[in-house]
Amino acid sequence: MAKTKDLNQRLYYLGLSLIINSAGNALAISTNLGSAVWTASAVNLSNLTAVSLGTTLFIYGVVVTLLNQLLLGTFDRRRFFSNLIFTVPFSYLIALFQFIFKELGVPTYDFAIRICLDVLGLFMVAVAVSLYSRANLFMHPNDDLTYIIRFKYIHGNPVLSQWVSYLPPVLVILTCYWLAGKTYAVGFGTIFALLFQGAMMGWADTHAFTKLKHHIDL
Repeated sequence: MAKTKDLNQRLYYLGLSLIINSAGNALAISTNLGSAVWTASAVNLSNLTAVSLGTTLFIYGVVVTLLNQLLLGTFDRRRFFSNLIFTVPFSYLIALFQFIFKELGVPTYDFAIRICLDVLGLFMVAVAVSLYSRANLFMHPNDDLTYIIRFKYIHGNPVLSQWVSYLPPVLVILTCYWLAGKTYAVGFGTIFALLFQGAMMGWADTHAFTKLKHHIDL
């Protein structure tokens, strides 16, 4: 009975985190002031290669999923397939919320309001990542990369693990800039996420939905 209750709790917070994460990402994108680091790098790569953003994000997911397996040092079948499965509803929900925010006129709001909404969106993403990291059932490959680095390599430090996991997308952005001479979707929000996403996630671990504890399986 206790195990069933625990699983139900984890599933509930997984679903909640998926909605919060998708809405937060869509809100940050809708402000046109810079999105999260991984999203920004995917936009730049998409523009450089003329491959659709959706396909670019899917390829990202596959590549990072394989990287996660390498970092684990062994093939984790559950983790492998859950990483890939997570991206499907996540992508559709982002599209839905982005449509809603566009209809609400978010891209046309005053600059100061959009700054606040951009920060709010990125904060929502941090809270969501904290939730499904703690539930540890399904995670986006990018966030699972942070999770693996955090608990397998750097003793649970949320800030340092976030910075280390941002190295690949930052390198992609810099490479795209070097090749194309300009960047896309990089702005205030991107810098804010780069500097504070890990700290916000660490805050959420201890202050947001505290009934949910970390389920570490590394």
